[in-house]
Amino acid sequence: MKYGKKNIISLDPLNYNIGLVGESGIGKTTIIKEYCEKLAGDEGYLFLEIGKEDGANAISDINFVNCRNWDSEYDEYNNNIGFNTIIEDIVENKTTDYQDLRVVVIDTYDTLIDIAVPKVIAMHNKENPTKPVKSIKAAYGGFQAGENKVAEIILDKLWALNQVGVSFIIIGHTKNRNNTDPITGQEFVQLTTNIPQNYFNAIKTKIQILGVACIDRKIKQEKTDKKDFVTHKDIEQGRVKEQHRQIIFRDNNYVVDGKSRFADIVDVIPFDSDELIKAITNAIKNEREKKSGTLSNKDIQKEIEKESNSRQAHLKEAATKDKEQKEINEIIDNIVAFVNEHKAEIDTVKPIIEQCRKLGYSTPKEISTLSDAKIVLNICQ
Repeated sequence: MKYGKKNIISLDPLNYNIGLVGESGIGKTTIIKEYCEKLAGDEGYLFLEIGKEDGANAISDINFVNCRNWDSEYDEYNNNIGFNTIIEDIVENKTTDYQDLRVVVIDTYDTLIDIAVPKVIAMHNKENPTKPVKSIKAAYGGFQAGENKVAEIILDKLWALNQVGVSFIIIGHTKNRNNTDPITGQEFVQLTTNIPQNYFNAIKTKIQILGVACIDRKIKQEKTDKKDFVTHKDIEQGRVKEQHRQIIFRDNNYVVDGKSRFADIVDVIPFDSDELIKAITNAIKNEREKKSGTLSNKDIQKEIEKESNSRQAHLKEAATKDKEQKEINEIIDNIVAFVNEHKAEIDTVKPIIEQCRKLGYSTPKEISTLSDAKIVLNICQ
């Protein structure tokens, strides 16, 4: 059998993982909420307010849950649950409790790292009780092994969402960072995330589009009533004459750390949810049309609906198989426990072994179908 197939670009923007970073208070949570509601509906998204983030508290009707730590049961009064706990619940119950869920928003990625670090330190100390550590830099032997583990457990959880048809959107904060050009060796200032670069690079490679929200200011130099004491010239001062919020995906000067895997995305857009949707959908559409030719809006919606139905059917089939396998494993455990308990009673154990061999298994642990498992279990009664 020959494996592999040619990729067909999905036209559904919700099938892609994206990111938006920007300064505090610029409106990242609001614009992503609007983006999600317009594309996925009220029940199609879920914000995870991580750690000490509380931006959702000031936004009306946002669908959210607080994740103050890595593991904890749901506290209804405070609407709080562990990050790992909610992810596992979504993965396990996607086709039932979360059947309409299309996207999970991580608000913010920097605070997700904050709650993952204590988890990794605890993991190290449990695995190495004679060599406990207090710092992530000392965990798992140091040399960034602890930081790498933090990135690993976060990505494992986010990827588990993808495996059940739920994409993720990360939100983060920004700062100006001094970088060095690898060719010229010259330093330059870049607007990028405020988290350590190794953590950022780990997630940046896993998203298709990263936008950087910032404020574009037009500053005009104006004279003041003061003069320079030495030169006696008028002292000028810069005054903001105009400013507006924007999102940058690409910067030809590379001073803004945006990204897109889609070649034809616009460089910059106004800070507006409709513009964000338009930029992403057009970038996807342009990439697809390179092979398929021009697509009408009707064609696009028809294909998205067909893809959605196919995805739902696949997920339900996979969930059914997984549920059946869990039942098989549980029955096998009961059979093995029964055999071990009565291993000295040959007359009791012999019929079980004979039935397994009759069904084509040398031991109960090899049972592969639910019907066979139930047949053998009946003998154990």
